Amino acid sequence: MKLGVDELLQNPSCREPLEGRRVALLGHPASVTSECHHTLDALIDCPEVNVVSAFGPQHGMRGDKQDNMIETDDYVDPYYNIPVFSLYGNVRRPTNKMMETFDVLLVDLQDVGTRIYTYVTTLTYVLEACAEHGKSIWILDRPNPIGRPIEGTILEDGWESFVGVSSLIMRHGLTFGELAKWFVAHKKLDVDLNVVRMTDYKPPAAPGYGWPILELAWVNPSPNASSLNMARCFPGTVLFEGTTISEGRGTAVPLEIVGAPDIDFDLILGRMDSLSRQWLAGCKLRRCCFEPTFHKHAGKMCSGIQIHTDNASYRHEQFRPYRLACLLLKAIRLEYPDYELWRIFHYEYERERLAFDLLSGGTFLRNWVDDPSAKPSDLDKRLRQDEQEWFQIRKPFLLY
Repeated sequence: MKLGVDELLQNPSCREPLEGRRVALLGHPASVTSECHHTLDALIDCPEVNVVSAFGPQHGMRGDKQDNMIETDDYVDPYYNIPVFSLYGNVRRPTNKMMETFDVLLVDLQDVGTRIYTYVTTLTYVLEACAEHGKSIWILDRPNPIGRPIEGTILEDGWESFVGVSSLIMRHGLTFGELAKWFVAHKKLDVDLNVVRMTDYKPPAAPGYGWPILELAWVNPSPNASSLNMARCFPGTVLFEGTTISEGRGTAVPLEIVGAPDIDFDLILGRMDSLSRQWLAGCKLRRCCFEPTFHKHAGKMCSGIQIHTDNASYRHEQFRPYRLACLLLKAIRLEYPDYELWRIFHYEYERERLAFDLLSGGTFLRNWVDDPSAKPSDLDKRLRQDEQEWFQIRKPFLLY
């Protein structure tokens, strides 16, 4: 298969509309060609493309910042002497001055297929800015590594934030180019959008089911997105960022494991199995222990579980990470009714609303977890309703 950036670089006719125009790139560490050349370097080496500026999202153009919620400064690229503007620093939307530097913005961001990933918000902001300033925007399309399955709830009105920019479902099943097309239609933007499509991309194909295993190298799109297994787990495990339970930050497998020093996970797994065994399907759950070196429970031995989707027993259509995470939270609340579960802290520029509600897109999930009489079937009813609605919404925007 060919990535969007490969098509741009290898097909002269694709580049013709860029002739004589000033080009900017929005990229990050995973903005690489299929040969693992960074897109900025590859574009600079292409004589027909006049790259005049660049933009970096959270974690920076070159992966400047390792930890979460650490801002990046603007700087001048030491090799190419062009400005690199941060969209996760003093500003999160491009300023008028930034927009004046270019005519066409190329966006080459690797997404992980989950609503709360901040690159989705940055995509929306640059689409809006290009519409406002009359700039062209090209999406160099990339695979959605977790494929086409849909899961979760649609973000509720009034719960928009930097981790939930619009009424997306948690696991949306779109590529970044498809997502851009949906945003333009949903927000009724008058913008010159061009999606440079991938060729021979087959989302349903095994064994990657969205990610072309053995064709593309996995490059971390953010520091803690360290594997395809992480990406598959992320639509569920990201919810634990809003809890006092560790999501594995400070270990070698963040967002693939969850745990805490004061919870018996044998007890929790047993309760989960009795509540809804089918929500555990499609993966292997392994009891484990870990000691985070930083973040929550740093230096303490935690009991927990690791989710494995990187083995022969993985079933792509059965695996439901969002339901699995919800079930785990419900089991903790039932076994430890007085446990201080919801973490109160400043999260992604929010100081008032609970991080967990921002992540889940409303209060529904937290209320379900806290209600001892609420059953998995109650949550499943709400999830199925939103999933069926999103299935119809996304149909016109599928390119592959």
